[in-house]
Amino acid sequence: MFDVKYIRKDFPILSREINGNPLVYFDNAATSQTPQQVIDVIVDYYSRYNANIHRGVHRLSQEATEAYENARATIQKHFNIAYPYEVIFTSGTTESINLIASGYSPSLKKGDELIISAMEHHSNIVPWQMLCEKTGAVLKVIPMTEQGTLEMNIYEDLLSERTKLVFVNHVSNALGTVNPIQEIIDKAHGFGAKVLLDGAQASPHIKADLQALDVDYYVTSAHKLCGPTGVGMLYGKSVLLNELPPYQGGGEMIASVTFEKTTYADLPHKFEAGTPNIAGGIAFGAALDYMNAIGFEKIAAYEAELLAYATNKLTKIEDLKIYGEAPQKTAVISFNVGRIHPYDIGSILDQMGIAVRTGHHCAQPIMDFYKIPGTIRASFSFYNTFEEIDLFEIGLRKAVKMLQ
Repeated sequence: MFDVKYIRKDFPILSREINGNPLVYFDNAATSQTPQQVIDVIVDYYSRYNANIHRGVHRLSQEATEAYENARATIQKHFNIAYPYEVIFTSGTTESINLIASGYSPSLKKGDELIISAMEHHSNIVPWQMLCEKTGAVLKVIPMTEQGTLEMNIYEDLLSERTKLVFVNHVSNALGTVNPIQEIIDKAHGFGAKVLLDGAQASPHIKADLQALDVDYYVTSAHKLCGPTGVGMLYGKSVLLNELPPYQGGGEMIASVTFEKTTYADLPHKFEAGTPNIAGGIAFGAALDYMNAIGFEKIAAYEAELLAYATNKLTKIEDLKIYGEAPQKTAVISFNVGRIHPYDIGSILDQMGIAVRTGHHCAQPIMDFYKIPGTIRASFSFYNTFEEIDLFEIGLRKAVKMLQ
């Protein structure tokens, strides 16, 4: 049994009212909400053992270090990563991607090729464009279909001996499409190319087994997984991470420093310069524990029911068009209604206490593909309810009637 009413009690924000209406939070693809159990972990850190890690012999530092490294081990176990030092704490998905882009800058040369997909978030486009401008490498794009899937036959044609890196999101943030990542990885490896998967949108819904996938790099953010903002993860195979130069210089990432020469620390500290978001890292582990206690299979099954229910409701609204109808999707519906601007609908829904995202969702090339300014995106999580979807449908119909 999936007791959503019981689960909702863990999320204090869900009892809030907006403009006298109960909050209906359907912007989970941007940021998930945080359960009290994770909030308590953050409060506990600052209340009882706030101290810097790895550097102090005193009790508070030792307790903070132990909690932080236990969180790293929790992340390792969750994603089935071979070694804890292959988990690099970062500020989030964006920094994780930029870390890898920076690391490859010295080794790429003119004529090398990188491949991304047409449905990437800007954070998985712009760093590679900057890298190409710096190195002379060429960026190639896997096109997408009207249905919101990748043209895999063209991907095969793009691959060659010149391909060095392939970057694809596991799940599209704008469309909810689950990409065929195993096929993407296997075909890239056939040409000796390395693969980075942007797992920010997949991680809340899919428990990725990184050893089974044999992916080279995987990145995600805690705030998509019921954790805090400002902390995330970069996974990389240790043999590859050891080949990359440090991303930043400073404390913690050194073995020794003289004015003549600096030597760098071993993984993971080589890429963790400075004082990290200690409370955030600890809470990241707590958030994964919380979601695993519920069970990712149960979460995925319930969210699939929410998606089917909402899709059925919305498709009955006249002139409503859904963008992204891939056979495999997470609980995301991007849509427009007639010629009404998505911002206008989103603003009226907000007055009713219904939070959706409007715009291009940091995926402007997708909007350009469909020749639209943006979409209304409703994204569901395991703490949402069928009753909230009913309220959403009623509110949407009211908004459309007001704007037509």
